[in-house]
Amino acid sequence: MKRILMCVLVGVVWPAAMCTGAAVPAKVEDTTIAVYFSPKGGCTDAIVGVLKDAKRTVLVQAYSFTSAPIANALVEAHRRGVRVQVVLDTSRLSEASSQAALLANRGIPLKVDAQHTLAHDKTMILDGEIVITGSFDFTNAAETQHAENLLIIENKNLAGLYTRNWEGHAAHAKPYAGRRR
Repeated sequence: MKRILMCVLVGVVWPAAMCTGAAVPAKVEDTTIAVYFSPKGGCTDAIVGVLKDAKRTVLVQAYSFTSAPIANALVEAHRRGVRVQVVLDTSRLSEASSQAALLANRGIPLKVDAQHTLAHDKTMILDGEIVITGSFDFTNAAETQHAENLLIIENKNLAGLYTRNWEGHAAHAKPYAGRRR
């Protein structure tokens, strides 16, 4: 069953972990949050919908990435001139349905984070204003089988914190070499 909750937070302190592991307080004002739950709660459709509206940048950090609809939406954004960049966990690249090769073969810069036991992030930052995060892996199973949650948060300050975290991981990640599918 699809459940969506929209709310506005004013004057709430939001902790965000950085690459150093330190919590960084960020004042979150005039923030809109859309909340989705799976299985079959519309998480994939929500992500695809937001990606269709991206205008300048999409930064992706993902543990597992097998969702063809999300990969195709990233490719379409890239074709529209949006700067799309992806950092993936190294352990999940061998998944038979990994979308890494598709993204790389379509010209999307892709890096692999092997510095951590698991690079377990599930995050997208769009246009420095929107953060997509939660337990929802960008996978078919997350949409159809798993109990997951997804937040789409519109807030520039929070997006800045997530962007700095993404940049830290991208800095130590290595370019993806496996471009065959």
